[in-house]
Amino acid sequence: MQNGNVSMVLIVEDSEVIRASVVSALRSQGHLAQALPDGTDLERAITSSQPDLVILDVMLPGGRDGFELLGVVRKLSRAGVLMLTARDEMTDRIRGLSQGADDYLAKPFAMVELMARIEAILRRTGAMGSSVTIGDLTVADDAAIVSRNGTTIDLTETERRLLSQLAKHPERVVSKTQLLTAVWGYDGYDENIVEVHISSLRRRLEAHGPRVIHTVRGRGYRLGTT
Repeated sequence: MQNGNVSMVLIVEDSEVIRASVVSALRSQGHLAQALPDGTDLERAITSSQPDLVILDVMLPGGRDGFELLGVVRKLSRAGVLMLTARDEMTDRIRGLSQGADDYLAKPFAMVELMARIEAILRRTGAMGSSVTIGDLTVADDAAIVSRNGTTIDLTETERRLLSQLAKHPERVVSKTQLLTAVWGYDGYDENIVEVHISSLRRRLEAHGPRVIHTVRGRGYRLGTT
């Protein structure tokens, strides 16, 4: 288990090699990442993943280039934007920055430089949130983002609140009464409601990996790897 900083980064890049390399580098740094080959599903991806940073290739297939997609990002999100291009031309840099991009990087680039620029944007925009990592499970910002092995897991609001409480006390037992009070705001409810929602939360998490929420008979539940 470790505490750290995690952000969601969306990459729109037509090169499969670059997409895979950037996603791998981001995940190795503890971030979440989603990649698209073009801008076709950009609106849906922004709505579903709510990225902290969007990396946009300027020259893309599908009719919409990076400059047009930059406008889409700015309408739908407050995410930082980093533009990538194979053309290191001053006019392109000025155009991207004037339209709202936070930074600009020409191809070919060193991955270490890209990662440094990403971290700089995330720091400037205040998007680097706290997270807890337990095995292959990452729980960020009161469970606003939950992932296993880089795959984002959708949870209900109640499941998020339950997981958030467990993640605040990793490897420690949290009683049903504590969960009732924290999640529902009142400890007089039937404790069975906790069992029902814990069961649902387990199913969602275990669809992507081994069990991490353990029952401690007579005491409560513990979030941990063993």
